[in-house]
Amino acid sequence: MAMAFKMATTGMWVADDCKNSFMEMKWKKIHRYIVFKIDEKLRLVTVDKVGSPGESYDDFAASLPMDDCRYAVFDFDFVTVDNCRKSKIFFFAWSPTASRTRAKMLYATSKDGLRRVLDGIHCEVQATDPTEMGMDVIKHKAY
Repeated sequence: MAMAFKMATTGMWVADDCKNSFMEMKWKKIHRYIVFKIDEKLRLVTVDKVGSPGESYDDFAASLPMDDCRYAVFDFDFVTVDNCRKSKIFFFAWSPTASRTRAKMLYATSKDGLRRVLDGIHCEVQATDPTEMGMDVIKHKAY
């Protein structure tokens, strides 16, 4: 098995590819977003999906399952009122209403461990349905 970082509170592990993919997104801008999932049998957080730099926020939102929890990061590029280009990385804790109670609990208790591994998060969004993570929410948190 590849190296992994242990999350002390839950006994959950974070696969190396999670941090590596995040660093590629943060520094090389080769991913627009990364979706992470927990493999309950292996007790391991892994990369579920990555989005190419040309994908939109709508593509990202559509990649989240409506019946299961996920973590995700999204690199949001924007221009400030004084015409300055900026980028902020958002962390999402996605826990839709239709997901299993066990999954909701597991994702809730494992979130902080993953956040510690992903250095450079600017904003966090917790959502149970798409309206809680709409573009208006993202823009409000970014500015």
